[in-house]
Amino acid sequence: MRGIRGAALALIGVVASATLNVTGSKADDYPSRPITMIVPFAAGGPTDVVARIMAEGMRPSLGQTVIIENITGAAGSIAVGRAARAAPDGYTLSIGQWSTHVVNGAIYNLPYDLLTDLAPVSLLVSNPQLIVANPKVPATDLKSLVEWIKANPDHVSAGTAGAGSASHIGGIYFQNFSHTNFLFVPYRGTGPAMQDLIGGQIQIMLDQSSNSLPQVRQKQIKAYAVTSKTRLSVAPEIPTVDEVGLPGFYISVWHGLWVPKDTPKPIIEKLAAAVRAALADPATQKRLLDLGQEIPPLDQQNPAALGAFQKAEIEKWWPLIKAANIKVD
Repeated sequence: MRGIRGAALALIGVVASATLNVTGSKADDYPSRPITMIVPFAAGGPTDVVARIMAEGMRPSLGQTVIIENITGAAGSIAVGRAARAAPDGYTLSIGQWSTHVVNGAIYNLPYDLLTDLAPVSLLVSNPQLIVANPKVPATDLKSLVEWIKANPDHVSAGTAGAGSASHIGGIYFQNFSHTNFLFVPYRGTGPAMQDLIGGQIQIMLDQSSNSLPQVRQKQIKAYAVTSKTRLSVAPEIPTVDEVGLPGFYISVWHGLWVPKDTPKPIIEKLAAAVRAALADPATQKRLLDLGQEIPPLDQQNPAALGAFQKAEIEKWWPLIKAANIKVD
């Protein structure tokens, strides 16, 4: 009996060792063919542009082409679901952002879990919002803007890109944080909302800095503050919310990279190293910074940091979204 038991244990050890060797071999050989990066929005949008810059920047380290696949629908949840169900072999990447990997979980009944069905690779970039207004708004700084809104609640409207958009959630957060009240006007995107802001049909908006900066520089709208701890590297003249009266009012549309759960750790580490190499490349940095994107510190460019950050963002935003009863048609 002891002999049989010993033989069985030895066989289990051999199988386990063989499994580890196969897994290790796959990780050592990875990648041996092109990698697909699933983008949850249409070509040409902000996420697609970031994806293509990162795909090109990661290629030298990986030694393989990173192919972009745009999958649209349901505010990005179809694409994320496809990535979550993919084989955990490192050949399917999920690039996403604040809305797809945080907000959607509070709005949609998703067929996957954002924290357990995907493994984090790295934070990529962040794009804080700007608090902007039509030039005819009399307030000269953020404190006086808040006072003006409180004095004119029935005459102030804020444009949004629709229910659940960053501009909508940012506006609700602003109301809660500043104890103000104003009307939300939904549009089919921030483009038409920006046109009405410039034209004076609406008074204020919380918009991604990459979208608003061109109009700010052309003096078509004015910016009161950026919703981050530090000033934008491409627009250092715009103060932070901490500096002008709303300390701690932070909101950013950040991008990150994930893979399906159970992807071997050595493969995830290779992908994270490729991200760090891309973000350290001056040419890649310039392309991202020119878009108004901010590059995270080196200690935030790793799987653990993204995992902790995503969890913290879910804990921050889900209660606000659910309390506001935001529904998507």
